[in-house]
Amino acid sequence: MNVEQILSSLRLGADNPGVQIGSQNLGAGASITSHSPVDGKKIGSVSTCTADDYAQVIASATEASLEWRKIPAPQRGEVVRVFGEALREQKDALGHLVSYEMGKSLQEGLGEVQEMIDICDFAVGLSRQLYGLTMHSERPGHRMYEQWHPLGVVGIISAFNFPVAVWAWNSTLAWICGNACIWKPSEKTPLTAVACQNIWNDVAAKFDFVPQGLSSIIQGDYVVGEYITKDPKVTLISATGSTRMGKIVAQTVAARLGKSLLELGGNNAIIVEPDANLEMVVPAAVFGAVGTCGQRCTSTRRMILHADIYDKVRDLLVSAYGQLKIGSPLDSSNHVGPLIDKGAVEAYNAAREAVVKQGGRLIVEGGVLDGPGFESGCYVKPAIAEASNEMQIVQHETFAPVVYLLKYNTLDEAIAM
Repeated sequence: MNVEQILSSLRLGADNPGVQIGSQNLGAGASITSHSPVDGKKIGSVSTCTADDYAQVIASATEASLEWRKIPAPQRGEVVRVFGEALREQKDALGHLVSYEMGKSLQEGLGEVQEMIDICDFAVGLSRQLYGLTMHSERPGHRMYEQWHPLGVVGIISAFNFPVAVWAWNSTLAWICGNACIWKPSEKTPLTAVACQNIWNDVAAKFDFVPQGLSSIIQGDYVVGEYITKDPKVTLISATGSTRMGKIVAQTVAARLGKSLLELGGNNAIIVEPDANLEMVVPAAVFGAVGTCGQRCTSTRRMILHADIYDKVRDLLVSAYGQLKIGSPLDSSNHVGPLIDKGAVEAYNAAREAVVKQGGRLIVEGGVLDGPGFESGCYVKPAIAEASNEMQIVQHETFAPVVYLLKYNTLDEAIAM
């Protein structure tokens, strides 16, 4: 699919409503323009949410939650089932858009939409399994039982690296439990959110019992996120993003005794023992480190290698990195696409500089790519650094394709690291 076909299939234009209550379009705020990290071209713009817009969104979502909770859970599940079918029909277009707007490989973009489909199937099953326990009481002639009730309005804050799946993981489960959802997507990937809302609106229109405010989106920067984190009418906030952001959200929501569900950063490590099958280790580690250009909380950041095989594994990794193909993620022959934007490139360069300043050594130096095919300025070479676990840069998540090699002698030492 070319870009024009993708946008047409998902009903996206040059200017799009970034605030929607179901199919009702709002958004009086300044526009956000989305540029693709793949080629640097403008994809489209979305309007943003003002305080007045939000007042309408929360009022509609609150009203919708009171209506929706009265619908039997299996019927709520049927709506989610049809939504899953609609995602199957639009998987190719939405997967391409994820890849083009975010920069992850097309295989990963399509896989992310498949995760949306899978969670729909899971939610449909759960819609008939919302059980509660029954228990014996110490009082004669009595039994106790637990009954689960909807929370009301759920706020969802998602990050750019999984621009559609995280919303679906939260919203489908919230819907079958009887809740309304307000989604604040990343301002770096606004169009994927509009596309998802368009798909949802088509599904909701098929059912006369789905209230308009059941699914809403609000677009904008952190100020828009604060609308839902500070609002006591939003009972649960599910936020995905950096650890720094998570701490702010947690404190804000806790201050009003709300509920928060946080999925934040990671600093993942692979321990490689002397008897490991390196034919499995190396490909897995390389994909873990460079997939999505290192922009996953699950990316491989540290390789903790036994001293007896350290040199061998290091050399195999260097050789594998020499074979990586970097370029447009829409080309399935490429292994690594771009970082999300030039700010991410700056953070990548800062990490490489920190390695050297703190006593480490870059054995695959990396660097920023330019020239034909790299006009966006967001393409970088994955890097490998020899380091020690005590280095400050190693102890913090590097949200870019930089992996740190560490040496150990005993398994207890490796686990402690």
